[in-house]
Amino acid sequence: MSDFTHPEVQKMGNISDLMIKHITLLAIVFTSSISCSNSFPEPTPITAEELASEHEEWRSKREKRLVTPPGGPVLWYGLFEIGQGETGFGSDPSLSITLPTEDSPPSAGTLVRTKQEVILHTNTGAEIYLEDGTPIEDKIVLKNNRSENTTYLSLGSLGMRIHSEPGTDRLWLRVWKTKLDENQVFKLPEFFTVSTEWLVPARLKRYSSPRPLPLADVTGGMIEKEAIGELVFSKNNLEHRLIVTGNKKSKSYFVSMWDSTAITDTYQSGRYLSVPKVNKDGWTTIDFNRAYNPPCVFTEFSVCSLPPPDNRLKLSVTAGEKRPDRPYY
Repeated sequence: MSDFTHPEVQKMGNISDLMIKHITLLAIVFTSSISCSNSFPEPTPITAEELASEHEEWRSKREKRLVTPPGGPVLWYGLFEIGQGETGFGSDPSLSITLPTEDSPPSAGTLVRTKQEVILHTNTGAEIYLEDGTPIEDKIVLKNNRSENTTYLSLGSLGMRIHSEPGTDRLWLRVWKTKLDENQVFKLPEFFTVSTEWLVPARLKRYSSPRPLPLADVTGGMIEKEAIGELVFSKNNLEHRLIVTGNKKSKSYFVSMWDSTAITDTYQSGRYLSVPKVNKDGWTTIDFNRAYNPPCVFTEFSVCSLPPPDNRLKLSVTAGEKRPDRPYY
């Protein structure tokens, strides 16, 4: 397999050293021998054929999402940090935010940031529109992706929005192409053979109250998410735990993890998982076949968080997406 790592992670050196440097949480891995037949239920029965069919449908939807704006990272064109005060943008290379000449006039406008508020001031002749096609003729307050109503903009063939990160005051202008270039053909990387062996029952050990979970990211910074508990599961007659994040509005739990396949087959910085919420008895099923690569595998314009030390499994998860043979960008 290739030795493909996001360029910002490469700059910072070994991923283990990065986590030790940036995260103060004590890395404790719970691995105790248990009798899984007495403690863990069997997963809901499903045939290998049914699982393969469901998995292929899931992969097809995932592949489409990765090339669908605004969230598809394969289309991301740039990520520009917005400091306090004024930040000009346009095709003039002397500006802090430089855009393609085929999409933007030399000076399209100015972003004015005051604390956490960003106001867009457009310049004469710049054809910047809201998502519904309304032209912006003067100025407008831009709501970021952590607001209830994110402001989406278009300029030429570009889309734009303000990107905010949980637990930080950093703001960025995220820019994306609205469609793939004609010569681009996107396909997901290979994945391990789908197996019912990787449908693993887990119970949620919920914290008495949500806890802040500081995480290093690929830009060398830190973000902070909210951990609600740990998913406890058994594999190879050992108990393992994964810290999960989410909130009352979440339809599923989010997990970022690292396992020993990252040394040989999967992305070196770890993978992500979406796990269904627990049932009334507190149980769910982790489908490790759906372990997937973070956005930073597909674009250099990402702020991917890295797994917390507690989510470094003493387990080889031979399931889910592998790392690509070469960078996509």
